[in-house]
Amino acid sequence: MDHTERRATIRLHLAEGVAARTLGRLREAFGSAAGAVAATPGQLQAVKGIGVKTAEAIAAVTDADVDAELAAAERAGAVLCVRGEPGYPRALETITDPPEVLYVRGELRDTDAVAVGIVGARRCSHYGLEQAQRFGELLARAGLTVVSGGARGIDTAAHRGALTAGGRTLAVMGCGLSQTYPRENRKLFDRIIAEGRGALVSELPMGVEIRAGNFHARNRIISGLSLGVLLVEAARRSGSLITARRADEQGRLVFAVPGRVDSPTSAGTNELIRDGAILTQNLDDLLEQLGPIGAALAESQDAPPPLPPGLTATETTLLEALAGGELTLDELTRHTKLSSAEAAASMTMLVIKGAVAQKPGNVFARKVRGGND
Repeated sequence: MDHTERRATIRLHLAEGVAARTLGRLREAFGSAAGAVAATPGQLQAVKGIGVKTAEAIAAVTDADVDAELAAAERAGAVLCVRGEPGYPRALETITDPPEVLYVRGELRDTDAVAVGIVGARRCSHYGLEQAQRFGELLARAGLTVVSGGARGIDTAAHRGALTAGGRTLAVMGCGLSQTYPRENRKLFDRIIAEGRGALVSELPMGVEIRAGNFHARNRIISGLSLGVLLVEAARRSGSLITARRADEQGRLVFAVPGRVDSPTSAGTNELIRDGAILTQNLDDLLEQLGPIGAALAESQDAPPPLPPGLTATETTLLEALAGGELTLDELTRHTKLSSAEAAASMTMLVIKGAVAQKPGNVFARKVRGGND
């Protein structure tokens, strides 16, 4: 995309009333965004969805406004990615109304195409927060990028889970990236960026403040960036159900975590399962629905992680003995010819180092990547 067309696209994007679909119609009608910018108000009004007010709004945006927007993005550490440019997420190209301009603070990677969205209620139960963080961790450990909306409640827990697991997460914002919403998540958002663990994403101009109407459009980006969307907790009228509907319309998978049957905060999620969403209790429930991608990720979960640094010869011997499956302490001593005291002391150290899990009955198992705990 040349410089002129890029600026023209941004100029149209800044005009009040020009949503993604409208901008697409303008480009189609005039052959390019530059052609639409050069059109007269009368010519603009001939395009479906363009009335007098929108035509006037398009005419009112100037090159100086584009310069000011680019400067605001630079101050916030954000970049503008115009549809059709390198770096624009390919997953969004497949939806019916992709954002024409995407603002990104942080870094988008090609590997973020292997992503699952996690959404749910802002006002949620302790159970909901637990499950959102749990699945954020499980998905991130499996190698999936976690996509959510950066809001209070389920979204925040999902982002935190991904970070706790050392994975990547994308927060799709319902405001411009000059704003922070909710304010208490500033440190979380800064951490995502500072640690190189993902990005904040928005299609809204930099200075746009939070408004209820922003979230419906935002939801299609969450689902559009994802292979599937997992609902953790949602009441019957929760906005996260809109994300599930958009995911279904986009051909994405819809997963849902079951909740208490007598809990209003789980009523929407449970009904979604009744109506065909995939009941999801653990990582395997999700991976088995992702086809070859899920199979490859599941296979990697079954492989033991690299040996921790600084193991003693005895600890290495015990870990190698567990390669074939879990063993009791007595079985370990027989396999390794170590004394019970030596084996017990070394197994305790392996548990502390995170290489081994101890189960009831003095049974030990070598940890695998990820896991469904």
